[in-house]
Amino acid sequence: MFLCFHQLFFAQIRDAPNIKTVIFQSSNINNYSPIIQLGEKMMLSFDDLNANEQNYYYKISHCEIDWTPSKLIDSEYITGFSEDRIREFNNSFNTLLPYTNYELTIPNETTQIKISGNYILSILNDAREVVLQRRFIVYESQVTVAVGVYQSRDLKKIETHQSVQFTINKGNFIVNNPYQEIKTVLIQNNNWKTAIKDLKPQFFRNNQLLYLYDKETSYWAGNEFLYFDSKDIRSSTLNIARSEITRDIYDTYLYTNEERIDRPYTYAPDINGNFTIRTLDSDLPNIEADYTWVYFSLECLEDLSNKDVYVSGKFNNWALNESNKLQYNTKTGFFEGTILMKQGFYNYQYVTKDKNGVISNHDIDGSYFQTENDYTVIVYYKKFGSRYTKVIGMGTGNSKVILN
Repeated sequence: MFLCFHQLFFAQIRDAPNIKTVIFQSSNINNYSPIIQLGEKMMLSFDDLNANEQNYYYKISHCEIDWTPSKLIDSEYITGFSEDRIREFNNSFNTLLPYTNYELTIPNETTQIKISGNYILSILNDAREVVLQRRFIVYESQVTVAVGVYQSRDLKKIETHQSVQFTINKGNFIVNNPYQEIKTVLIQNNNWKTAIKDLKPQFFRNNQLLYLYDKETSYWAGNEFLYFDSKDIRSSTLNIARSEITRDIYDTYLYTNEERIDRPYTYAPDINGNFTIRTLDSDLPNIEADYTWVYFSLECLEDLSNKDVYVSGKFNNWALNESNKLQYNTKTGFFEGTILMKQGFYNYQYVTKDKNGVISNHDIDGSYFQTENDYTVIVYYKKFGSRYTKVIGMGTGNSKVILN
C-alpha cells in the first residue's frame, strides 16, 4: 500500500512492492553510511520492477533531532529546488527479469544543501504517492568525537556485550549550556533501530565533554554476519548449494544455516550488514545484474515460541515484515523463506521479534564481546532560541580492537 506524501510523510513506511535494491549512501568508496559532511555527495540507486520508465520525483525535507519536520522553509536549507524529477534512469539489459534502474546524486545542479541537520529523502510517483523514504544526516565539523568500544564492566554481560564511551572535543566552539544545547545519538552498524538517545555529558575537562557510560551505552554484541555472493548466478559457491531456473528466473538455494548460540566465537570478516551489487558477466551491474529468488533455511533448536524469525540486513533497510519473515516447515524442521534479490555480495543475520515488539540479534546466533561492530556517534546542537537543530560533529569507532 502506498502512502500519500501530504498525510504520512514523516511516518516510517515500507518501500512499494515494485521498488527493489535501494542503495543510499555516501559517494565515498567503502562508506555505506547515509551520513555526509556538508558539501559531500550522496548517491541513491533503486530498481523499479514495473520496467515502464515511470517518472519519479525526489523531495528533501529538513527535520529536528526526533525526525519531525523543522520549522524552516525550503529556501532556508536548500539552494535551488527541494523537489525535482529524477532524470537519470536506464532499462536493464540482457536480464531475465526486466527492470528500470534510477540514479540520483545529492547535491546536484538543481539541489544543494545549505545547512547541517537531519533530512528525509522521499521518492514519489506521478500520483504523489511515496514509494520509498530514507533518512540521511548532513554534519559540519565544528567539534571532533573520539569513540572507544569496551567490554562491559557488568560481570553478567562481560562475555556478551560491548559498551561505547566517547569524548566530544569542542575546541573553540562555544557552548553555553551543554546539558541543554548538546544532544547525542549512538547507533550500531548504521541501523537506526539500535539508536541510543538523550545521553548527557558526565564530566567536563578543559574543552571536552566526556561520556563514560557503561550500562546506558551497552549493546548486545551479536555475532559476525552471515553472507553469500551471487555474482555468478549459475554456479554454486561457498555458501550457495545450487542454482537453477524453475520460474523464468534463477533460484538460488543457500546452504541451511545452523544456530550458533552455543558455539565458540569464530572471527569471520564481514561488512556489518551491508551489501554491494556485482556480477561476473558485466562491468555495469546496476543495469546488467539479474534478479534471483534466494532460498533461506535455518535449523534452530532454541525455543522460539511466541517469536517471529526474520532475515535482516541493510538490503531491506533493516525492516522486519512479511517479505523477509521465515515460516516454520514442519516437514523439514527448518525455518524457511524466499526473497527476491539482485546479484551481489550480501551480509545478513537472523533476528527475532517477540509479541511485545522486542527485537533480538542473539537468540539464534548468540552474542560475543569479540564481535566486530561499527559504532557511530552523532552530535546535535540547538542554541537557545534557535529555530532548528544543527549537526556539529560525527565520530566512529570499531570493536575490532576492543578495550578493557
